[in-house]
Amino acid sequence: MRRRYWICEVAVIVLALLALWQYPAMAQEGQSPIIVTDVAGRKVTVNAPVRGMLLGEGRQLYLIASLEPKDPLSHIVAWRNDLIQADPGTYAQYLEAFPDLAKLPTFTGQEGSLIDIESTILRKPDVVLLNIEAMRANDDAGYIEKLAALGIPVLYIDFRHHPLENTERTIRLLGEIMDRKSRAEEIIAFRRQAVERVTDVLDRVKPDRPRVFLERIGGYSDDCCLSFGAENFGRYVELAGGHNIGSDILPTTFGQINPEQVIVSDPQHVVVTSSDWQVYAPGGHWIPLGPGADPEIMRKRLEWYLTRDAYTGTQAQKTRNFHGIWHQFYNSPYEFVAVQQLAKWFHPDLFADLDPDATFAEYHRRFLPIVYKPGYSVSLTAKIP
Repeated sequence: MRRRYWICEVAVIVLALLALWQYPAMAQEGQSPIIVTDVAGRKVTVNAPVRGMLLGEGRQLYLIASLEPKDPLSHIVAWRNDLIQADPGTYAQYLEAFPDLAKLPTFTGQEGSLIDIESTILRKPDVVLLNIEAMRANDDAGYIEKLAALGIPVLYIDFRHHPLENTERTIRLLGEIMDRKSRAEEIIAFRRQAVERVTDVLDRVKPDRPRVFLERIGGYSDDCCLSFGAENFGRYVELAGGHNIGSDILPTTFGQINPEQVIVSDPQHVVVTSSDWQVYAPGGHWIPLGPGADPEIMRKRLEWYLTRDAYTGTQAQKTRNFHGIWHQFYNSPYEFVAVQQLAKWFHPDLFADLDPDATFAEYHRRFLPIVYKPGYSVSLTAKIP
């Protein structure tokens, strides 16, 4: 094991020296060094505007395409393959709009895993974007220092752990390094206005908050019951005028609650976050939420959740207040859509005129290079159009 580790270290050093010899770390024509602060509070020097980013998570494309819709691929040298596997509907849309996306180099990995440092050195990006949950592993491995020595800076961003705070910081950070500051502020303003359409009403009316249970990654596995604590979707529920049961039980953003606790909590609404996970869980009970999803198929898949032992005798089961929502809202700049949709489910009379689909369609029209296709939510209490 030690010998294998030593060989890998030698390979990394050799690659680093070759990269340094072939591609000296310096600003190219039209670039200049700037100092930025990432969401981890690190001050990092970057040659901007960046021309080649390595995406530690493929779903970072959601924001990059919002900032540079005409040619987002011009800013990317490689990406992790998670968007291809976890969000095939969106990948198909981008592939149709940008066929060269199929040629973009990919690498595998998990949300908090080490970056593929050999590939990173060979690609020589202007910057590496990593999610903040990957910080500990890559710091412990010394990869950040190795890359910095070659003039390859790493920036940590976050859509997942503290999205209501860090997503705006991430948008501004990428706007700065991509020379898209004004557009970044337009995106932030749009997001804020979309959320305020909910929170302003709730602040004025102060309705009762229904008890909500969030079943996280429904159908990804048979485990029951994965959920959210007080952050991420748990916070979206609170912003939308509900009370997240997981916030009372889980000390962290993500966790598991046993079925007996769910029954005792007696949720009035059950919200299942899910997606098209054919690659990860073929034959699973996932709901194929995403662009262009068939409403009848989604509704049929959602019906299965009524049979879960964890919901036996609950108010949600009696009233059929079961809803499905696109899981990728949990790590994207689009959570404002989730807040609007949750509010409409929890308080239908207050938000009868609110149309989350129209809001998301407007975002697509203004900021994205792909056409909006509905399919991001489903409810047993709503009629199929």
